[in-house]
Amino acid sequence: MAHSIQAILFIALLISASAARAQDMEPRSYSNIPVGMNFALVGYAYTTGDVAFDASSPLEDGEVVSNTAVLGYVRSLNLFGDSGKIDVVVPYADVSGSATFNGETNRRDVDGFGDPQVRLSWNFYGAPSMTLEELREHPSDLIAGVSMRVGIPVGQYDSDKLLNIGTNRWLFKPEVGISKALGHWILEADVSATFFTDNDDFFGGATREQDPIYAVQAHVIYNFPKGFWVGLDGTYYNGGKTTVNGVEGDSALSNSRIGLTIGVPLSIQNSLKFYASTGTSSETGDNFTTTGIIWQYRWGGGIH
Repeated sequence: MAHSIQAILFIALLISASAARAQDMEPRSYSNIPVGMNFALVGYAYTTGDVAFDASSPLEDGEVVSNTAVLGYVRSLNLFGDSGKIDVVVPYADVSGSATFNGETNRRDVDGFGDPQVRLSWNFYGAPSMTLEELREHPSDLIAGVSMRVGIPVGQYDSDKLLNIGTNRWLFKPEVGISKALGHWILEADVSATFFTDNDDFFGGATREQDPIYAVQAHVIYNFPKGFWVGLDGTYYNGGKTTVNGVEGDSALSNSRIGLTIGVPLSIQNSLKFYASTGTSSETGDNFTTTGIIWQYRWGGGIH
């Protein structure tokens, strides 16, 4: 019985790490995109990090390593005369997690599809819906927008195992953001809250609840000639305390991260994005490093 309790604690903290990794930093989220443009995305990310355990826990040396491939599609929209977009992302991951319990290493390796996510964005101020030619003649200045991201619980999940890729719960993430152009510079900021439904088939048939995670992001972007750009990214997030069968855990997050994103145009239709981020402080929860690359192909919207 004691071993089962520790196993529950182990997986709770591993999933908390996964929830924190969901706080990805995304520069240029609220830029104006010509109406009718499409984007196909293929990416890869490598994540490794430590899982922080409560001081009273006998668990030590928690680690998570993830190799994730991502497929995505984005379509720009005309929403009430303003620019908007809808995007769909489907991840496939190979994840390993481990921790030491009473001198023995407990390990879980798993691969499979993660929970797909769908997001609808609307730039309600400063970004009227325009064609590519119109946008070139009327560049954006100050943009304000909102978005809603939904995580759909259809990814790999086994309630008898200690580590899963899917989460067996819905995710809802409303966000509000602004973007300000200053010559070659762009300043961005956004605030968000991530809400979770309960997982009623948690390890051993338990019910797992999680408080919302609140986050703020900031980005400083510089646009070079011919479409090359560099962004410095930062975020802080907290909350997310978990409860298993009515028993609260000491798993609330209070973390900050910093990252760098580089956009490299290859042609009028193809581009690459490189990104890396790492934790700068981690009072509770996890501390991890992520590096990745995304290839993007775009068509429609007046591109020739």
